[in-house]
Amino acid sequence: MPKLKSCSGVKKRFKISANGKVKRKKAFARHILSKKSSARMRRLRKAGTSTDGDGKRIKKLLPYG
Repeated sequence: MPKLKSCSGVKKRFKISANGKVKRKKAFARHILSKKSSARMRRLRKAGTSTDGDGKRIKKLLPYG
């Protein structure tokens, strides 16, 4: 059976944690930053995890993750 290709867009955006959860960067931290509080920006810096349903879909796109 041939090797499977990983989706390169998913490779750049997600990582699989040691527990098997999908880590991702949080949204809303790119522009229009002046109205966002520093506490909110601090929270957005931390990595988030995807929901179970999305995680299954992402893992399918990363066959060797």
